[in-house]
Amino acid sequence: MGHLDHAAFGWLTPVLSYAMACIGSALGLRCTVRALSATGRARRNWLFTAASAIGTGIWTMHFVAMLGFGVSGTDIRYNVPLTVLSLVVAVAVVGVGIFAVGYGRDRGRALALGGLTTGLGVASMHYLGMAALRLHGRVSYDPLLVTLSVVIAVVAATAALWAGLNIKSPAAVAVASLVMGGAVSSMHYTGMIAVSVRVAPSSAALPGASAMQFIFPLAVGLGSYLFLTSAFVALSPTVDEREASAAAAPPVGNAVR
Repeated sequence: MGHLDHAAFGWLTPVLSYAMACIGSALGLRCTVRALSATGRARRNWLFTAASAIGTGIWTMHFVAMLGFGVSGTDIRYNVPLTVLSLVVAVAVVGVGIFAVGYGRDRGRALALGGLTTGLGVASMHYLGMAALRLHGRVSYDPLLVTLSVVIAVVAATAALWAGLNIKSPAAVAVASLVMGGAVSSMHYTGMIAVSVRVAPSSAALPGASAMQFIFPLAVGLGSYLFLTSAFVALSPTVDEREASAAAAPPVGNAVR
């Protein structure tokens, strides 16, 4: 059995991955709040942004954490198409859950469906990402811990969507995002504890790309997307702010000539 190291760089990767999960969650929740107060194309666009933020955030969290993952006795490579597919699945399946909440007439049913779908999307992303691993040996999982990780993902996603439906203030959203980030990180490390590797030493070259060749640049790019989008959302006026601005503006007929 190979020894698994989940924090090869100490606390750096766990803390940074948690931060990315929190940023993605906060941005997704803020966009969901904006969507619920909008209509038409604006609602759809806010929901798309929420799905991309949460999906990107959880993907970046997973693979930033994986930068610190190592197995004694073997190198690790990543299958590039499967890794990219895990990102697409994360955004797409989370999007289904977000849109179910954004357009559902029965809030209770929409929340249950959205939480289940989004949670399964988080879990699918995680295990697709793990399927992209290439190493000299065989990877196996503890079924009980895998099931627990999926349950954590569904509960976390449901709680996050509930927060998006019921929490409006930025401070409350910030607290909810910290909780959501912790839940996503817990799901990840529960899934990682479920992993065991039986190493089969070999001098053959492994297919795929190393983490620093592929994962690190992509994670930096997606992290930059989250930061820039967060800045845009923070600076974008809310519906209430636009209405207040319109109410404060002098009538056209009374404008100074």
